[in-house]
Order: sequence, then structure tokens, then C-alpha cells
Amino acid sequence: MAGADGIQHVAVVIPAHNEEQHLEDALGAVRVAADRVRGEWPGVGVQIVLVLDRCTDSSAAVAAAVAGEDPRCLVLPLSFRSVGKSRRAGVRAALKNATESMCDGEAAAIVPMRHVWVANTDADSCVPENWLVRQLELAAGGADAVLGSVEPDGYGMHHQLLARWHARHLPTENHPHVYGANLGVRASSYVAAGGFPGVDFDEDRGLVDRLRSSGARLVATDTVRVITSGRTVGRAPRGFAAYLLALAAP
Repeated sequence: MAGADGIQHVAVVIPAHNEEQHLEDALGAVRVAADRVRGEWPGVGVQIVLVLDRCTDSSAAVAAAVAGEDPRCLVLPLSFRSVGKSRRAGVRAALKNATESMCDGEAAAIVPMRHVWVANTDADSCVPENWLVRQLELAAGGADAVLGSVEPDGYGMHHQLLARWHARHLPTENHPHVYGANLGVRASSYVAAGGFPGVDFDEDRGLVDRLRSSGARLVATDTVRVITSGRTVGRAPRGFAAYLLALAAP
């Protein structure tokens, strides 16, 4: 059985650079979300592509352990040190696998790009259980891209910083925010728009700008909120951690 609006395959792409502290939890949450798809849309395949971008910590060992017990996980080691290039490479690998899948040693029918959904998150984030299912539901309504919301993990954060965050990010539908940690897109729309730009920051905004310019239908929702690290020293320049650091300034 095909899923929402004919979606036959979901590819989850996760870039990682030295995320040994968060990676196991991040992958665990995505696997739970993938299990939920299997339960509600048994005809929809899910693959998880983890892009290890120049990791010098134990991220590779964590990834290998997870991939060893879950065949849905593909580990892709690269050396870009660029979140934009990592996401681009991850999506490229995911789409190749989705459209050139094998079945019992024989090439399976090619899955059209329109029937492939690409869900993006980060290695320091935990998605909710209904993360993928909700994106498929929105795709059923005609969405070409889903802009989800995030919330920083309050553990270890100063209470004033957390309060400032919540004051500026009220839970609402049709919100104006863009987060690479919670962004889904139909593969055909992704390709038509030109994909993620190969930049070191704001690659998520770059993609959304391209999608808008191409005429894709975007839906912004707070119904699938992702919990992400509340650290103020991050891995990407001018990324989410840098935003929190600026927010913390008096």
C-alpha cells in the first residue's frame, strides 16, 4: 500500500560532525518514528542516511553500532566540514537508493521522485514519534514541503535564556521559522528547486527560499516539534547554537 499522496519511500537525512554525546538518542528517536510509519503505512519504506562529516570523536562507532542492528540505517562518511554540502550529499545518496532499490537481487521498479519524501533533522535533536507520519499526512493534503518547529532542550540552559526563547517562539501553525532539524520535502520539489545550497550555514533557509521561488506548496506546523540541543557553542557557524548565544546576550 502506498502512503500519503502516493508516497512510497521516506528518506531521513541526518548530518553529523562530532556528535557522540547526542547521536545515539537522535538515531533512536528517528528509528521510533520510522517504526510508526511501518505500523500505519506498511507499504512505505524508510531509510535513514547518516552523514558523518569529518568526525574525529566516537560518532562513527556509535553509528556503526546502530547500523549493525538496523538495516534501515546507512552511514555515509565524508570530509566536507560543511552542513550544506553534507545535507546535499546525504539527500543525493538517499534518492539514489530510493530510485534504484533492489528486490531479491533484481532491480525493482523505479520509484518516481514525486513519491519519495525526504525528512531532514540534526544529530543533536530528537524527533517525536509521529514526526514522519504527520509529514505524510500533510503530504496527503498537497504539501510539497513541511516546515516543522523546534524547542531547545532545557536541561543545562539558563532559565532566562529558555524564557527568552519561548517568548519569541510561540507555538502556532503557519509560523515563520525554518529549521534544518525539522524540515521535510517531496523529492521532486527538492530536485526542481535545486536542492540544498552547498554552504556552511543557513542551508535550510536557502532551500526554503528556492522552494518558494519554484512555486512549491509549503506548510509550516507546530504539530511535530523537535527537541534540539540547547547548547550555545555549536558545530556550524551561525547555526542554531549561535542564535541561542545571541539571544542570551543582554
